[in-house]
Amino acid sequence: MIYTVTLNPAMDYFVALDSINKGGVNRAAHDYKAPGGKGINVSRVLKRIGHPSTALGFIGGFTGEYIKANVEADGVHTSFIEISGDTRINIKLKADVETEVNGVSPAIAANDVAALEEQLTQLKANDVVVFAGSVPPSLETNVYAKWSKLLKDRGVSVFIDTSGKPLEEAVAAQPDFIKPNQHELAEFAGEAIDSLEAAVPHAKALVAKGIGHVFVTFAGDGALLATEQSILLATTPRGTVKNSVGAGDSVVAGFIGATAEGMSLPEAFRFAVASGSATAFSTGFAERTTIEALMDEVAVTIYREG
Repeated sequence: MIYTVTLNPAMDYFVALDSINKGGVNRAAHDYKAPGGKGINVSRVLKRIGHPSTALGFIGGFTGEYIKANVEADGVHTSFIEISGDTRINIKLKADVETEVNGVSPAIAANDVAALEEQLTQLKANDVVVFAGSVPPSLETNVYAKWSKLLKDRGVSVFIDTSGKPLEEAVAAQPDFIKPNQHELAEFAGEAIDSLEAAVPHAKALVAKGIGHVFVTFAGDGALLATEQSILLATTPRGTVKNSVGAGDSVVAGFIGATAEGMSLPEAFRFAVASGSATAFSTGFAERTTIEALMDEVAVTIYREG
């Protein structure tokens, strides 16, 4: 079974304007709301490519109820812990430039954390868990590392998609998979990384620390996948980006789904890259037919030094 964990979800409120009049009244051309949170996005894409999952995490208040209802309407099973505070609202303004205002995260009480930990102890060998997104300020930044160690001892495959201190501390727990983008890897490495080739030594160093798969995305400039056995590079399909929200989460979902179906590593890599592009080129999340059509545009090569 596949589980996703979103500690810091949000109700995303998208507002489109022709331009922003600072200090004055602005009228939206159109707007819409959507459940937000990286783990939740992974579950929604997994459903679209034919793989059920259970979405875990914390929700609260009317915004939390909105998220739960919409995720379940998508056919995703949920088992959220309900907290006393309201799930945050993130505002995403789309005008001549894109501007985001992320809401304040609710406090997570110790008993809420204990309830989620109790759920995690029910996972079994060969289950897959995805820890994705930011860690609320009320939790310790090492929470992903702590839970990763617990689950790996149980034979659970651990996927982590986060950044900053939570990623840095999670590396020590030797998860099976991490997916930093170009900028997150540069932050982790402490130096600029401007190409796939420049990312190779840093990805290799992470594999040497005991991480099974290091998947680095470079938006439209390709992707890199490093394992103990090989380093693969991939191109990305060409197309018009309509939606950047959830593209990275689609990569994670695509790789999990492809691996579950027994695809070879290069094919799983191609499927994952195509999944991210399929979401980026759509107004919503990727559909399997679109992913499969884009796979032919993803060229995978083996990296050879020199």
